[in-house]
Amino acid sequence: MTSSAVLPDAIRADVETLWDYHDMHHAMQSADVGIGLGSHDLGVATYAADLYRQGIFPLIVFTGANAPTTINEFPRGEAVHYREHAMERGVPAEVILIETKATNTGQNIEHTRELLATEKIKVRSVVLISRPYQQRRAYATCKKLWPEIEVTCASLPMSLNDYLTNIGDSSRVVNMLVGDTQRITEYAKRGFAIEQPFPADVRSAYDRLVRAGYTSRLI
Repeated sequence: MTSSAVLPDAIRADVETLWDYHDMHHAMQSADVGIGLGSHDLGVATYAADLYRQGIFPLIVFTGANAPTTINEFPRGEAVHYREHAMERGVPAEVILIETKATNTGQNIEHTRELLATEKIKVRSVVLISRPYQQRRAYATCKKLWPEIEVTCASLPMSLNDYLTNIGDSSRVVNMLVGDTQRITEYAKRGFAIEQPFPADVRSAYDRLVRAGYTSRLI
């Protein structure tokens, strides 16, 4: 495995298969709220700000405390740093709410729903903004925990190569991709998310990457 931004040729096809699988390919549409899911990827906040400026939604909620992968980068919490980044990109402070306790995607959804209810904000539709390879898991989790809501998934438009360059660590990205792929089936089994299609080519790509040693993010 490599720690650079260069993806080894031997695994490229399998990584591309998983990358495409996690993209829900949703057409963007207007919504009541944009929800930026906390992670190590500041591109979430960038795209939330872009979509706000395009008029896709009038309100943003950033949700996230910290994980071991983000504590050094975002020492005051993911949601706090996301909010600051969005404000630097021209989003008014008064249209951003933050939820600072969530440490996983389920809590992102549950705590955000509670925050909006507390603020007496009626929500029928949301845009979930996440890392590119978190879209499918975010969708499946939201539909389990908030089934009545209309969900559109979105990520900063970026090719796999550009994303690898942006993050700067291909091994980290592949490990996260493999981990999120496992969670699609495992979380459905555990009742954390709704079931999702899991095509044979995705299963085969996942299995080969696990055998290649990309296992650090497996449950």
